[in-house]
Amino acid sequence: MRHRIEYAAVILIRTLVRFLPRPATLRLGAALGGLFYLLDRRRRELAIDNLRASFPAKTRDDSQAILRSTYSHFGRHVVEVLNFDAMSPDQMRRHIEVEGSEHVQRAMARGKGVMFCSGHFGSWELHIMAHALWFQPLVVVARTLDNPLLDRLVEDLRARLGTQAIPRQGAVRGLLKTLLANQPVAIMIDQHMHGRSAVVVDFFHRPAATTSAVAAIALRTGAALIPVFALPLPGGRYRMVYETQVDPPAGDDPDPVRTYTQRCTNVLERYIRRYPELWLWMHRRWRVEETTTADTASVPLPRDAEARRDVLQ
Repeated sequence: MRHRIEYAAVILIRTLVRFLPRPATLRLGAALGGLFYLLDRRRRELAIDNLRASFPAKTRDDSQAILRSTYSHFGRHVVEVLNFDAMSPDQMRRHIEVEGSEHVQRAMARGKGVMFCSGHFGSWELHIMAHALWFQPLVVVARTLDNPLLDRLVEDLRARLGTQAIPRQGAVRGLLKTLLANQPVAIMIDQHMHGRSAVVVDFFHRPAATTSAVAAIALRTGAALIPVFALPLPGGRYRMVYETQVDPPAGDDPDPVRTYTQRCTNVLERYIRRYPELWLWMHRRWRVEETTTADTASVPLPRDAEARRDVLQ
């Protein structure tokens, strides 16, 4: 019953955005986000704790202000995905600008595949949807939603322009096959991981168990690793940013998977620090004490600025 109610609510919003002017739908999305901020007490307190730990110089009031903006942003994001689903490809292009396309073209020309890494940051679902307007359709590793009705809806939205989704569980074989065919793949690197696939890196000066699959597969195949971000702009526009390729570790690196993962994580952290209201702070990201296979005592985590610069280089 809960799944059906959630699905019905989304379908209602989807119907409304088809009839309302786009500016009105964005205001509706922001209002819905504000409502969830008021109702979602448990996740709200978790997010404020995450913000306080990540930005110790900020007050609780500062963190609450950021978080209110975060909820408003994600409310608009949900509505915008439904808005874009009703647009033609040409209409989508008119609302989007692309930065760094030369990095993608250069990487694809190498013939070893491209892995795009990102997080639940900015307008990531719009990026997944719109990527194929300029490049090849993506193969995305995605966690199956708890609500199967919404999961099917999201999969249909992503597939409209050719995006394919494969479940996170057992995705390595599918990713290898995709990259060997020189098709691009996309993976989120900002979710807590546990078990044998976890590697612990520094994220906002705290140890965070992170997927090792991105770095391990890139090292195995020679695929380029390119961080990507979708930034909302004034006037209902978006900028899809393709960063420069992350440099792979040196051949004599004693722990290349961790080093490579750390470098990707550093790029994500840089964007979150610049736009903290655009990241999903409501996730229990820092749970290393629950990761039984990750030995955090042996992880050389860079704490000072000079050490972090060494990792980025």
